[in-house]
Amino acid sequence: MSEPYKKIAILGGGNMGIALAKGMVASGKYRAEDITLTRRNTKLLDAMVEQGYRASSNNALAVAEADIIVLSILPQQLDSVLDNISESIDPSRHLFISIVTGVAVTDIITRIGKVVEVVRAMPNTAIAIQESMTCIASKNASPENMTLVKEIFSAVGETVEIEEELMSSATALVACGIAFFLRSIRAAAQGGTEIGFHAGDALRMAAQTAKGAASLLLHFGSHPENEIDKVTSPKGCTIAGLNEMEHNGFSSAMIKGIRTSANKAEKLYTDEK
Repeated sequence: MSEPYKKIAILGGGNMGIALAKGMVASGKYRAEDITLTRRNTKLLDAMVEQGYRASSNNALAVAEADIIVLSILPQQLDSVLDNISESIDPSRHLFISIVTGVAVTDIITRIGKVVEVVRAMPNTAIAIQESMTCIASKNASPENMTLVKEIFSAVGETVEIEEELMSSATALVACGIAFFLRSIRAAAQGGTEIGFHAGDALRMAAQTAKGAASLLLHFGSHPENEIDKVTSPKGCTIAGLNEMEHNGFSSAMIKGIRTSANKAEKLYTDEK
Protein backbone atom coordinates (compact mmCIF):
# COMPACT_ATOMS: atom_id res chain seq x y z
CA MET A 1 0.00 0.00 0.00
CA SER A 2 1.25 3.47 -0.84
CA GLU A 3 2.54 5.57 2.05
CA PRO A 4 1.49 7.40 4.14
CA TYR A 5 -2.03 5.98 3.98
CA LYS A 6 -2.09 2.91 6.16
CA LYS A 7 -5.36 2.91 8.07
CA ILE A 8 -8.74 2.65 6.37
CA ALA A 9 -12.17 3.34 7.88
CA ILE A 10 -15.13 2.02 5.91
CA LEU A 11 -18.17 3.83 7.25
CA GLY A 12 -20.99 1.45 6.48
CA GLY A 13 -20.29 -2.23 7.04
CA GLY A 14 -23.06 -3.45 4.78
CA ASN A 15 -22.77 -5.66 1.72
CA MET A 16 -20.64 -3.27 -0.33
CA GLY A 17 -18.43 -2.20 2.58
CA ILE A 18 -17.74 -5.81 3.49
CA ALA A 19 -17.14 -6.74 -0.14
CA LEU A 20 -14.64 -3.89 -0.50
CA ALA A 21 -12.79 -4.89 2.67
CA LYS A 22 -12.61 -8.54 1.65
CA GLY A 23 -11.50 -7.70 -1.84
CA MET A 24 -8.73 -5.39 -0.65
CA VAL A 25 -7.35 -8.04 1.67
CA ALA A 26 -7.74 -10.80 -0.93
CA SER A 27 -5.57 -8.73 -3.27
CA GLY A 28 -2.67 -9.27 -0.89
CA LYS A 29 -1.92 -5.54 -0.69
CA TYR A 30 -3.90 -4.75 2.48
CA ARG A 31 -4.15 -6.23 5.95
CA ALA A 32 -7.41 -6.91 7.72
CA GLU A 33 -6.16 -5.32 10.94
CA ASP A 34 -5.70 -2.00 9.13
CA ILE A 35 -9.36 -1.86 8.07
CA THR A 36 -12.13 -0.72 10.41
CA LEU A 37 -15.75 -1.30 9.44
CA THR A 38 -18.47 0.66 11.18
CA ARG A 39 -22.07 -0.26 11.82
CA ARG A 40 -24.67 0.57 14.46
CA ASN A 41 -25.02 -3.12 15.37
CA THR A 42 -21.45 -4.39 15.45
CA LYS A 43 -22.66 -7.93 16.19
CA LEU A 44 -23.44 -8.12 12.49
CA LEU A 45 -19.69 -7.71 11.89
CA ASP A 46 -18.62 -10.54 14.22
CA ALA A 47 -17.66 -12.76 11.30
CA MET A 48 -15.40 -10.02 9.96
CA VAL A 49 -13.81 -9.49 13.37
CA GLU A 50 -13.04 -13.21 13.51
CA GLN A 51 -11.14 -12.76 10.25
CA GLY A 52 -9.01 -9.98 11.74
CA TYR A 53 -10.90 -6.85 10.71
CA ARG A 54 -11.79 -4.18 13.23
CA ALA A 55 -15.39 -3.19 13.93
CA SER A 56 -16.80 -0.09 15.58
CA SER A 57 -20.10 1.68 16.11
CA ASN A 58 -18.29 5.00 16.59
CA ASN A 59 -17.83 6.69 13.21
CA ALA A 60 -16.04 9.72 14.66
CA LEU A 61 -13.45 7.58 16.42
CA ALA A 62 -12.92 5.42 13.34
CA VAL A 63 -12.29 8.55 11.28
CA ALA A 64 -9.89 9.99 13.84
CA GLU A 65 -7.78 6.83 13.68
CA ALA A 66 -7.79 6.51 9.88
CA ASP A 67 -6.06 8.08 6.91
CA ILE A 68 -8.56 7.02 4.27
CA ILE A 69 -12.30 7.24 4.91
CA VAL A 70 -14.63 5.28 2.65
CA LEU A 71 -18.25 6.41 2.72
CA SER A 72 -20.26 3.26 2.04
CA ILE A 73 -23.69 4.30 3.26
CA LEU A 74 -27.12 5.08 1.86
CA PRO A 75 -27.72 8.59 0.47
CA GLN A 76 -30.33 9.29 3.15
CA GLN A 77 -27.76 8.51 5.86
CA LEU A 78 -25.04 10.79 4.52
CA ASP A 79 -25.90 14.11 6.16
CA SER A 80 -26.17 12.68 9.66
CA VAL A 81 -22.94 10.70 9.28
CA LEU A 82 -21.01 13.72 8.00
CA ASP A 83 -22.38 15.89 10.80
CA ASN A 84 -21.25 13.28 13.31
CA ILE A 85 -17.67 12.99 12.04
CA SER A 86 -17.01 16.61 11.00
CA GLU A 87 -14.98 17.50 14.09
CA SER A 88 -12.75 14.46 13.60
CA ILE A 89 -11.84 15.40 10.05
CA ASP A 90 -8.38 16.75 9.32
CA PRO A 91 -8.24 18.09 5.73
CA SER A 92 -4.44 17.92 5.72
CA ARG A 93 -4.48 14.18 6.46
CA HIS A 94 -7.77 12.64 5.42
CA LEU A 95 -8.73 11.41 1.97
CA PHE A 96 -12.40 10.63 1.39
CA ILE A 97 -13.61 7.98 -1.02
CA SER A 98 -17.36 8.12 -1.56
CA ILE A 99 -19.35 5.29 -3.07
CA VAL A 100 -22.63 6.95 -2.09
CA THR A 101 -25.03 7.05 -5.02
CA GLY A 102 -26.01 10.45 -6.39
CA VAL A 103 -23.78 12.51 -4.08
CA ALA A 104 -21.39 15.03 -5.67
CA VAL A 105 -17.96 15.95 -4.35
CA THR A 106 -19.26 19.45 -3.62
CA ASP A 107 -22.17 18.01 -1.60
CA ILE A 108 -19.74 16.33 0.77
CA ILE A 109 -17.41 19.32 1.12
CA THR A 110 -20.31 21.70 1.72
CA ARG A 111 -21.83 19.48 4.41
CA ILE A 112 -18.53 18.95 6.20
CA GLY A 113 -17.62 22.61 6.04
CA LYS A 114 -13.98 21.82 5.37
CA VAL A 115 -12.08 21.56 2.10
CA VAL A 116 -11.21 17.88 2.03
CA GLU A 117 -10.10 15.83 -0.93
CA VAL A 118 -12.91 13.59 -2.13
CA VAL A 119 -12.84 10.91 -4.82
CA ARG A 120 -16.10 9.38 -5.95
CA ALA A 121 -16.00 5.70 -6.80
CA MET A 122 -18.64 3.34 -8.12
CA PRO A 123 -17.63 -0.32 -7.87
CA ASN A 124 -19.88 -3.36 -7.90
CA THR A 125 -20.22 -6.37 -5.65
CA ALA A 126 -17.80 -8.45 -7.73
CA ILE A 127 -15.20 -6.49 -5.78
CA ALA A 128 -15.37 -9.34 -3.23
CA ILE A 129 -13.66 -11.66 -5.74
CA GLN A 130 -11.40 -9.01 -7.29
CA GLU A 131 -13.54 -8.75 -10.43
CA SER A 132 -15.17 -5.34 -9.95
CA MET A 133 -15.57 -2.71 -12.63
CA THR A 134 -15.02 0.57 -10.78
CA CYS A 135 -15.48 4.08 -12.14
CA ILE A 136 -13.75 6.91 -10.27
CA ALA A 137 -14.01 10.69 -10.54
CA SER A 138 -12.98 13.80 -8.65
CA LYS A 139 -12.86 17.55 -9.09
CA ASN A 140 -10.52 18.37 -6.23
CA ALA A 141 -8.27 15.39 -5.47
CA SER A 142 -4.55 15.64 -6.11
CA PRO A 143 -2.96 13.50 -8.85
CA GLU A 144 -1.22 11.54 -6.09
CA ASN A 145 -4.50 10.71 -4.36
CA MET A 146 -6.19 9.83 -7.63
CA THR A 147 -3.35 7.41 -8.26
CA LEU A 148 -3.81 5.99 -4.77
CA VAL A 149 -7.53 5.43 -5.29
CA LYS A 150 -6.86 3.81 -8.65
CA GLU A 151 -4.40 1.46 -6.95
CA ILE A 152 -6.97 0.54 -4.31
CA PHE A 153 -9.68 -0.34 -6.79
CA SER A 154 -7.34 -1.81 -9.41
CA ALA A 155 -6.36 -4.30 -6.73
CA VAL A 156 -9.94 -5.56 -6.75
CA GLY A 157 -10.77 -5.41 -10.45
CA GLU A 158 -10.69 -2.99 -13.37
CA THR A 159 -10.74 0.79 -12.90
CA VAL A 160 -11.57 3.64 -15.26
CA GLU A 161 -11.48 7.37 -14.58
CA ILE A 162 -14.51 9.31 -15.84
CA GLU A 163 -16.00 12.78 -15.56
CA GLU A 164 -18.00 13.28 -12.38
CA GLU A 165 -21.11 14.16 -14.41
CA LEU A 166 -21.19 10.55 -15.59
CA MET A 167 -21.18 8.94 -12.14
CA SER A 168 -24.94 8.35 -12.08
CA SER A 169 -24.64 6.70 -15.46
CA ALA A 170 -21.79 4.58 -14.10
CA THR A 171 -24.01 3.58 -11.20
CA ALA A 172 -26.62 2.22 -13.60
CA LEU A 173 -24.22 0.43 -15.95
CA VAL A 174 -21.67 -0.85 -13.43
CA ALA A 175 -23.32 -1.22 -10.03
CA CYS A 176 -26.93 -1.91 -11.01
CA GLY A 177 -25.57 -3.73 -14.05
CA ILE A 178 -24.48 -6.67 -11.90
CA ALA A 179 -28.14 -7.32 -11.11
CA PHE A 180 -29.15 -6.92 -14.75
CA PHE A 181 -26.67 -9.51 -15.95
CA LEU A 182 -27.52 -11.86 -13.08
CA ARG A 183 -31.18 -11.62 -14.04
CA SER A 184 -30.33 -12.49 -17.64
CA ILE A 185 -28.34 -15.51 -16.44
CA ARG A 186 -31.28 -16.57 -14.29
CA ALA A 187 -33.56 -16.31 -17.30
CA ALA A 188 -31.16 -18.42 -19.38
CA ALA A 189 -31.04 -21.03 -16.63
CA GLN A 190 -34.84 -21.13 -16.47
CA GLY A 191 -34.91 -21.63 -20.21
CA GLY A 192 -32.41 -24.45 -19.82
CA THR A 193 -34.62 -26.12 -17.22
CA GLU A 194 -37.63 -25.83 -19.50
CA ILE A 195 -35.80 -27.65 -22.29
CA GLY A 196 -34.71 -30.52 -20.07
CA PHE A 197 -31.78 -29.76 -17.76
CA HIS A 198 -31.87 -30.03 -14.00
CA ALA A 199 -32.01 -26.56 -12.42
CA GLY A 200 -28.53 -26.74 -10.86
CA ASP A 201 -26.94 -27.94 -14.10
CA ALA A 202 -28.78 -25.31 -16.13
CA LEU A 203 -27.59 -22.51 -13.85
CA ARG A 204 -23.98 -23.68 -13.96
CA MET A 205 -24.09 -23.96 -17.75
CA ALA A 206 -25.70 -20.54 -18.15
CA ALA A 207 -23.27 -18.83 -15.77
CA GLN A 208 -20.18 -20.35 -17.39
CA THR A 209 -21.49 -19.48 -20.84
CA ALA A 210 -22.02 -15.87 -19.75
CA LYS A 211 -18.52 -15.80 -18.28
CA GLY A 212 -17.11 -17.14 -21.53
CA ALA A 213 -18.98 -14.54 -23.59
CA ALA A 214 -17.63 -11.69 -21.48
CA SER A 215 -14.13 -13.15 -21.57
CA LEU A 216 -14.20 -13.29 -25.37
CA LEU A 217 -14.93 -9.56 -25.58
CA LEU A 218 -12.29 -8.62 -23.01
CA HIS A 219 -9.66 -10.93 -24.47
CA PHE A 220 -10.04 -9.96 -28.11
CA GLY A 221 -11.30 -6.39 -27.59
CA SER A 222 -14.00 -7.14 -30.12
CA HIS A 223 -17.57 -5.96 -30.54
CA PRO A 224 -20.36 -8.31 -29.40
CA GLU A 225 -21.77 -8.54 -32.92
CA ASN A 226 -18.44 -9.83 -34.21
CA GLU A 227 -18.59 -12.74 -31.78
CA ILE A 228 -22.30 -13.26 -32.44
CA ASP A 229 -21.59 -13.57 -36.16
CA LYS A 230 -19.26 -16.49 -35.41
CA VAL A 231 -22.11 -18.57 -33.98
CA THR A 232 -24.92 -17.63 -36.34
CA SER A 233 -25.43 -19.43 -39.63
CA PRO A 234 -28.09 -19.00 -42.32
CA LYS A 235 -31.41 -20.51 -41.23
CA GLY A 236 -29.69 -21.66 -38.04
CA CYS A 237 -30.96 -22.09 -34.49
CA THR A 238 -28.90 -19.24 -33.01
CA ILE A 239 -30.29 -16.52 -35.27
CA ALA A 240 -33.78 -17.92 -34.78
CA GLY A 241 -33.44 -17.58 -31.02
CA LEU A 242 -31.87 -14.13 -31.21
CA ASN A 243 -34.59 -12.81 -33.48
CA GLU A 244 -37.31 -14.20 -31.21
CA MET A 245 -35.73 -12.37 -28.24
CA GLU A 246 -35.50 -9.12 -30.17
CA HIS A 247 -39.12 -9.43 -31.35
CA ASN A 248 -40.01 -9.51 -27.64
CA GLY A 249 -37.92 -6.47 -26.79
CA PHE A 250 -34.80 -8.01 -25.22
CA SER A 251 -32.32 -5.25 -26.13
CA SER A 252 -34.88 -2.50 -25.69
CA ALA A 253 -35.75 -3.71 -22.19
CA MET A 254 -32.09 -3.71 -21.13
CA ILE A 255 -31.51 -0.22 -22.52
CA LYS A 256 -34.64 1.14 -20.85
CA GLY A 257 -33.69 -0.48 -17.55
CA ILE A 258 -30.24 1.08 -17.56
CA ARG A 259 -31.68 4.49 -18.42
CA THR A 260 -34.29 4.24 -15.67
CA SER A 261 -31.67 3.27 -13.09
CA ALA A 262 -29.43 6.18 -14.12
CA ASN A 263 -32.30 8.65 -13.73
CA LYS A 264 -33.15 7.22 -10.31
CA ALA A 265 -29.51 7.28 -9.17
CA GLU A 266 -29.24 10.96 -10.06
CA LYS A 267 -32.06 11.85 -7.67
CA LEU A 268 -31.51 9.52 -4.70
CA TYR A 269 -29.70 12.11 -2.55
CA THR A 270 -31.53 15.27 -3.60
CA ASP A 271 -34.95 13.64 -3.23
CA GLU A 272 -34.18 13.09 0.45
CA LYS A 273 -33.71 16.83 1.03
